[in-house]
Amino acid sequence: MAIRTIKHPSGAVTYQIDYYDPNGKRCRQNFKRKKDAVAEHSKRVSLVAEGRYLDVKQESRHTLGELMTRYHAAHENQTAFRTQKRVALQAFARYFKCEIRASGGKTTYVGGPLLSKMGLYRLEQYRNDRLATPKVRGGGERSKAAVNRELSAVRHLFSKAVEWEMMEKTPFAAARRFFYKETSGRLRFLTQDEATKLLDECPAHLRPVVFAALHTGMRRGEILKLKWEAIRAGYIYLTETKTGEGREIPVSDDLADLFKTLRQENGLRSPYVFLGRDGKRIRELRRSFAGACRRAGIKEFRFHDLRHTFASWLVMKGVDLKAVQELLGHKSITMTMRYAHLSQAHKKAAVNLISVTNNDHTPLQGSVSG
Repeated sequence: MAIRTIKHPSGAVTYQIDYYDPNGKRCRQNFKRKKDAVAEHSKRVSLVAEGRYLDVKQESRHTLGELMTRYHAAHENQTAFRTQKRVALQAFARYFKCEIRASGGKTTYVGGPLLSKMGLYRLEQYRNDRLATPKVRGGGERSKAAVNRELSAVRHLFSKAVEWEMMEKTPFAAARRFFYKETSGRLRFLTQDEATKLLDECPAHLRPVVFAALHTGMRRGEILKLKWEAIRAGYIYLTETKTGEGREIPVSDDLADLFKTLRQENGLRSPYVFLGRDGKRIRELRRSFAGACRRAGIKEFRFHDLRHTFASWLVMKGVDLKAVQELLGHKSITMTMRYAHLSQAHKKAAVNLISVTNNDHTPLQGSVSG
């Protein structure tokens, strides 16, 4: 073990202890004061000599399964956890040999490596293997963006481990550039003609869902969970959203007519607005939506792109981005800004609204003198 004095370009001086733990791992720790470095150095020397070093290393006392069990219990009620995050973390658990058990409404993770073994190299291996693993549905290539979303969940998992004092520091702290570089965000939207063709090819149970998506910009889950009690006084009041914040969406005249028709057809059979052929709430429409797109000749289009279509049409009609942000329920205007380029033509039309002329309607000629 050693203590080094480090002089920084700014003129500041720090003190670093540098040693190898009993597992052969090199450890370094910096201190602002020399006496703190000396004290910690002496403690580590004694612990190693007495064979008690690993007793104070929290990550050597907890397994990945323990961490994931605690994380699952703490976050399972979050909307994002019930959808994307749970799937991402369970894939991570299986990769590292954690057994997932569900009983009595409680999920536990058993086994897996000690947290002290979860270094950056193993996470990099997981990242690369995950990218090379085909998607479960369809078997297509997994995108870098999709892997990054999963890695974000893993990063938060280890951040909580540090907060819960199960680790001294997260393995992500050693990474300079861990996430894949992504291309610009995907933005696919329909033209008016494409939208008409798509609606024409939708089966009876799907058409109202697609129509509502085009007229509200609501997410698939928000639409399929929509209840009649949330529609009142010309607005849709959403309380269960991805961001956890409620929002209000005005109901257009065309959408109001659709709701009136559905109410008459469905009667009081269900509290849900959109019902399937069996008269029950629609829970899955992936296959029927893909079939409608195929028949309409629309390629590389997902249900979520209906939300992009709604926003794109609004921007191209001259609606300001702040209003679009509120309708979509984006927490930050940054997400909404990807539609900004669609308003370029309207900016030119806007400046042409200003015209200062002479009485003969010719432009004023001005001069500037010093």
